[in-house]
Amino acid sequence: MSSRLIYGFHAVTAKLRHDPEAVKEIIIDATRQDARARDLIAHAELQGVKLIVADGKRLDGMAPGARHQGVIACLEGGRKALHLDDVLDTLEEPPFLLILDGVTDPRNLGACLRVADAAGVHAVIAPKDRSAGLTDVAVKTACGAAESVPYITVTNLARTLRELKERDIWIVGTAGEAEQDIYTADWPQAVALVMGAEGEGMRRLTRENCDQLVRIPMRGSVESLNVSVAAGVCLFEARRRRG
Repeated sequence: MSSRLIYGFHAVTAKLRHDPEAVKEIIIDATRQDARARDLIAHAELQGVKLIVADGKRLDGMAPGARHQGVIACLEGGRKALHLDDVLDTLEEPPFLLILDGVTDPRNLGACLRVADAAGVHAVIAPKDRSAGLTDVAVKTACGAAESVPYITVTNLARTLRELKERDIWIVGTAGEAEQDIYTADWPQAVALVMGAEGEGMRRLTRENCDQLVRIPMRGSVESLNVSVAAGVCLFEARRRRG
């Protein structure tokens, strides 16, 4: 049977808690002796999952260039659908999410996943009917982030936004005509940033379910940025505010 790797504490913990049968083994850096690592080890032992303690060089070789955080899991078979609750229920800090509404170019999706990984986003969410999907092109462009950042597709994005609000997650949409820019707007700790397609922006229902709208102040002659670039600018400002 084929196997694949996932890495990073969020991805491995979520998989271990919600689909432990798919986890063949977990390789953890011997230097990770903090509470987070101890909790993961205890849960793996409870589930009867094989644990391998190794040095950091082995993990770097298994996932070259990836931010694995000192933990890699080897999974049975191909990729299974991941639900939003799988991620949110395992978090020990306020959720930090990226929502893509209408990003249909796989290279843009891959670049957004890479930016999300760099900014420490817990999950990327997209509607099933208006998204590129994790194609080979998207995965390659993501440079490993397609495994480290959970990518969740939902049937009804507007309903998902309402469910996030019920969890006290603030929905921040991006729009060129917004009154506040990203540097003067408030950024709550629990936040979901919504990015629309370049040129088209967010759909009406998506926009109506946002708690606030922000814009990136543009100083030159161009009117908009590529969606992955814009996502990076906004996400890192949100990350700065989180401390």
